[in-house]
Amino acid sequence: MIINFKEMELKVIPNFNGGEKEFRANMYIDDNNKIVNGRLIPGASVGWHCHDTSSETILILSGSGKVIVEGGEEPVSAGTVHYCPKGAFHSLVNTGEEDLCFFAVVPQHK
Repeated sequence: MIINFKEMELKVIPNFNGGEKEFRANMYIDDNNKIVNGRLIPGASVGWHCHDTSSETILILSGSGKVIVEGGEEPVSAGTVHYCPKGAFHSLVNTGEEDLCFFAVVPQHK
């Protein structure tokens, strides 16, 4: 199966999960996964939230920022991967001067 993000509608979500500015994404969602090609402009963030029912894996494609996790912060940049296990809280923040682009997978547990 091929997922072509270029052929999908771009979703622009203001203050996603209570974050700053807007989250832009192309998303593929089915019964098994949420697969996201996301972008945060400088100063934007995905708000603090918990993965009650699933984990999330985020590969940073370009830009720089930080992930806020329980117990601290972790810097992220192109090539780094952040893993948020099921039951954990996190937030993604663009602290750089260019867009923070990432690819994320959230398994949909039943």
